[in-house]
Amino acid sequence: MSGINKVILVGHLGKDPEVRHLDGGVTVASFPLATSETYNKDGKRVEQTEWHNIVLWRGLAEVASKYLQKGKLVYIEGKLRTRSFEDKEKVKKYVTEIVAENFTMLGRKSDFEPGQPVNHSQPTESKIDDEFTIRPGDENGDLPF
Repeated sequence: MSGINKVILVGHLGKDPEVRHLDGGVTVASFPLATSETYNKDGKRVEQTEWHNIVLWRGLAEVASKYLQKGKLVYIEGKLRTRSFEDKEKVKKYVTEIVAENFTMLGRKSDFEPGQPVNHSQPTESKIDDEFTIRPGDENGDLPF
């Protein structure tokens, strides 16, 4: 059985996406994402924030550069990747990133141009309809039970 590499995050952008155009016209965008959780310690409410490095490729990177900004709340689905590189002093470094497969902007209607949350996905895999999916031609849009 093969493993599952799936990451789901909801958090705020730490800064505007940084966009780069690589050889061959490939676009890549990256930004830090903050996720926070609160808990009680000795009767006091404590907030702990984790920072995640998010990377988006091609069309998803273009959309992110257009719509995402520092402070915006976003839902991200992707995969965890660790890569290595050599720094200027030839020391091998490792970085763990979330390679986003899709994202949905969250927040108030006034936060976005069209006025509704927008879901952006790369067309790498098709969505599979199941018996509970409501299709445009369904009567009254009712659930099938």
